[in-house]
Amino acid sequence: MTRTHERAEDTCPLVYQCRLPLSTSTVNHLADLLRRHLKAIRSRWRALPPGRIAVIVLAVLRHDQRLADLAGGNNVSESTVRRWRDELIGLLATQAPRLDRALKKIAKRGGEVVLIDGTLIPTQRRTGSRPAELLRQAPQSWPALPHPD
Repeated sequence: MTRTHERAEDTCPLVYQCRLPLSTSTVNHLADLLRRHLKAIRSRWRALPPGRIAVIVLAVLRHDQRLADLAGGNNVSESTVRRWRDELIGLLATQAPRLDRALKKIAKRGGEVVLIDGTLIPTQRRTGSRPAELLRQAPQSWPALPHPD
C-alpha cells in the first residue's frame, strides 16, 4: 500500500453568505466614521474599502462571528479583523457622551433610573418629596469621621 500526502478533497476554504439585519444608515455611519479617521491619520490604503470593513465589524459585534471565519472569507488575516474591530469600537466610543454628562442630562429631565447596559434591576422606591428631604438632611446629623492621616 502506498501512502500519499495529498488530501482527497479540494483544500479551498468554503465561504457562505448570511443575511445580516442592519440598516443602511448604520453601515454608512460606521463607514463614514472610518473614512474620516483614515483621512485624519493619513492612511494610504486598507485591504478592503471602509463599507466592507464596517459590515465585517458589525458581523463580529452583532452575531459574534469568529474572527478567523470572517478573515478567511474576506482574504485577510484574523489579526487584521481584530484590529478593525478594536479601531471601530474606539471610534464609536469617542462619539458616546461621557457618563457624568449623560447622568446630569437625565437628572435635568427628571429621570430617576438609568440602565447603562440594559440590565433591569428591580427596586422598591419610595415616592414623594419627604424621603428626599430626609436624605438631604441626613449627612448633617451624622458624626464627623476622623481623617485617615
